[in-house]
Amino acid sequence: MEIRDPIHGSIELTPSETSVIDSAFFQRLRNIKQLGFTEFSYPGATHNRYIHSLGAMHLAGSAFDSVFRGYPFSTPQVRWRLRQAVRLGSLLHDIGHGPLSHTSEEVMPDVTKLKVKIYAGQRKGRANHEDYTIKIITDSSLTPILKKEFSDLSPEHIARLIDKSLPSDDDFYIDNGVNIRPLLSQIVSSELDVDRMDYLARDSYYCGASYGRVDSDWLLANMTYYRNGNALNLALNRRAIYTFDDFLISRYHMYMMVYFHHKGIVYDEMLLRYLRSTDCDFFLPSDIEEYIKYDDYRIHTHMSQSTNSWARLISERKPYRMLVEYHDRKNDSLDKVEAALQKENIDVIKASSTGRLSKYYTGGVNHNEPIFVVDSDKGSEAHVTKIEESTEIFNKYHDSRKIERLYVSRESFERAQTLAHKIHQ
Repeated sequence: MEIRDPIHGSIELTPSETSVIDSAFFQRLRNIKQLGFTEFSYPGATHNRYIHSLGAMHLAGSAFDSVFRGYPFSTPQVRWRLRQAVRLGSLLHDIGHGPLSHTSEEVMPDVTKLKVKIYAGQRKGRANHEDYTIKIITDSSLTPILKKEFSDLSPEHIARLIDKSLPSDDDFYIDNGVNIRPLLSQIVSSELDVDRMDYLARDSYYCGASYGRVDSDWLLANMTYYRNGNALNLALNRRAIYTFDDFLISRYHMYMMVYFHHKGIVYDEMLLRYLRSTDCDFFLPSDIEEYIKYDDYRIHTHMSQSTNSWARLISERKPYRMLVEYHDRKNDSLDKVEAALQKENIDVIKASSTGRLSKYYTGGVNHNEPIFVVDSDKGSEAHVTKIEESTEIFNKYHDSRKIERLYVSRESFERAQTLAHKIHQ
């Protein structure tokens, strides 16, 4: 099957991949918007995680082909099964996402109630969307489809590319004594992954913004491998390092200008208040087959029928209004305004949004598999460096940028504005 995509053009699918896409779990993603409430700021941002996942899969195939161009796999069959695994990992990386983005994770059950067999009872605490993803892949009605259509790999092999902490119990990712899993996992999720390549371009396109437009074709063409001991890691040809800089900065600007837009943030904060309310009766089920029914439309319908004040405000599109906004504030003005509002019994929502250029580099401590920069196309030892050592962007922008805001109800806005003005004088 061939899908026409406004971002990548033609996306080709095998019959087996089409069977996965036609499943109820994947079709559910049609009703999960990629950017949640952002459409109230950018009306064009109504795209969904369904098409994003297809785009990520398409890019994963391109990344694999670029990285392993000419690589000496032991057999063509090994190459095929690893390529298929990374395509499926990218296709299914968001399949467990809750409605309205990450905020709904507030009402997910304890992870033990999901009974994720591959965890072997070792995970504790509230579940998140990745726990649902692993459960859906390894133990749901989607699982037999994966087993039937892809006999050369297992659902667990796909899951291990999404969750790097899951132990391997076989040599599926090992070929000629080399462990290829770290690199495949980096294609799915890393500082230079296909998830980001797709959502930056797609979100930029649908929001009508220019911040996320980067030369992904050049990045893909210059992706390669580096043998790090007995394992392969993702590497980038040095000639593409400036495009990588642009990739980082574009993502950073998308966060500051689009993902942290004041209107989308206040809707998220109001939803959070509703979900934490004592009278909230919306919860995400631990029954994985029941979870298919839970999407954006279900929670919007639920809130439209609720008597909870926060649910009503969201449903009626009456968000709290932004009163003040501070970028990396150097004084205590915001605290003074907040205190003055509370003294006058004016309800206030305080929201803090923090953007960092990269989570890969945090002041010299790297918690991820390293990405390397090489001078040759295929991993020569000459002039090999880690990517954070090859660009000044990490050092110049490693500090986080914080936006702090106070919001008040529409009825209180004028009175709150007067108080804030007096403090700022």
